[in-house]
Amino acid sequence: MKKKVLALGLAAVMLLAILAGYTPADKPTPTPAPVDPTPDVVDPTPDAGKSLEGQTLKVAAIETAYGAQMWQDVCKAFEEETGATVELTTEANLEDVLDPQIQAGNFPDVVHLATGREAAMTEQFINNKLLVDLTDVLDMTVPGESAKVSDKIVGGFTDTGVTNPYGDGHTYLAPMFYSPCGLFYNAGLLNEKGWSLPTTWDEMWALGDTAKAEGIYLFTYPTTGYFDAFFYALMYSVGGPDFYNKALNYEEGIWDTAEGQKCFEIVAKLASYTNPKTPSQANDADFTKNQQLVLDNEAIFMPNGTWIVGEMANATRADGFEWGMCPLPAVEAGKNGASYCWLEQAWIPSGAANVDAAKQFVAFLYSDKACAIFAQAGAIQPVAGQTDNLEGDNKMFYSIYDNGADAAMGNFAAYDTTGGLPSVREAFFDPVNGLVAGTTTVDQWIAGVKTASDSFRAALVG
Repeated sequence: MKKKVLALGLAAVMLLAILAGYTPADKPTPTPAPVDPTPDVVDPTPDAGKSLEGQTLKVAAIETAYGAQMWQDVCKAFEEETGATVELTTEANLEDVLDPQIQAGNFPDVVHLATGREAAMTEQFINNKLLVDLTDVLDMTVPGESAKVSDKIVGGFTDTGVTNPYGDGHTYLAPMFYSPCGLFYNAGLLNEKGWSLPTTWDEMWALGDTAKAEGIYLFTYPTTGYFDAFFYALMYSVGGPDFYNKALNYEEGIWDTAEGQKCFEIVAKLASYTNPKTPSQANDADFTKNQQLVLDNEAIFMPNGTWIVGEMANATRADGFEWGMCPLPAVEAGKNGASYCWLEQAWIPSGAANVDAAKQFVAFLYSDKACAIFAQAGAIQPVAGQTDNLEGDNKMFYSIYDNGADAAMGNFAAYDTTGGLPSVREAFFDPVNGLVAGTTTVDQWIAGVKTASDSFRAALVG
């Protein structure tokens, strides 16, 4: 209901948005494992001076389990570097806080809010082309340093559909904290039972049958929102980059291909191996109960990101529990599995009052000072050297690509939602609850995906 109300509010403010540059519009809160030791901070060169003395900048950032303090510290460092005054808003329900302000024409200058959330505010800015082009920020010198922003960001992170949603070679969303996503499990359970980690889907089904005989289900998921990262990795492992990129752009007939049918087949079969408690708990209030199924050995695997360790840090668990993470299995023996790289984003609304200063703030997010502050909170950016000091579970998680998994990045292409089209999550992934519960047939789900894909293709933003 909240999402529908938000959409109505966005439509109502269309005229204001045209004048001000905006037409307004989960994953549960990430919780990181700690990072040790604190990364060294390199002294900046040269001194950029107080270039923004007297200017006030409004920054809004989603408050996750990384905490609000890191944003307070980064904003303070930016103030000290540039002379600007930063008015910071950090809230766990950031969309609820921003929506009435935006409808009144009061826009933040910089927003840190990822795609994939239930309210879909970032997607609405994307789909309505109401973001400031950040391509020139990549060529900016980081405030207080001599390096350019493009020198700091690891290659490939500004060339995906997550950051370049229109396929025009321009970056509209700055890549921020990233997390390898995969299947998380209790390694202690597999060791205790003598079960091998599946490397192919055939091995996965065999393990599911073995575990079921002992009263343990093969799979669960926190909410259907987690099927985005899962499905991205699945598409990549099934069809490689060619199929993956075509599917992300809703190419006509893509779901009738052998690769498309294989994706449907795997998800449908996995639904039959899913703990039946899952659908009723797959919501923003109860999702941790599904995650608890893995900690209690009532399910083996769940799709998730590296934040899961901190998120469930205080939860009870089975004796001998030990976190494990693996990529989605390969379709054939000898081929690589895949892991989706989930990426948060920072962006500037086109209705921002201080675009030039906002761009300097975005550039500062890649400074050694800012990176060290974020990393100390466990928020890892795609900046060279940021994983060097990881230890424990995080070191294991972030090495998944070093151990042979293919990295899938990018999002489904942006499309115009003003005609009442559903979100990708609503059309593609929410029906999985029905598959598990037996209220939606596989044919109904597939037909819905195909119909939605055709509608999305016809409404592509470009």
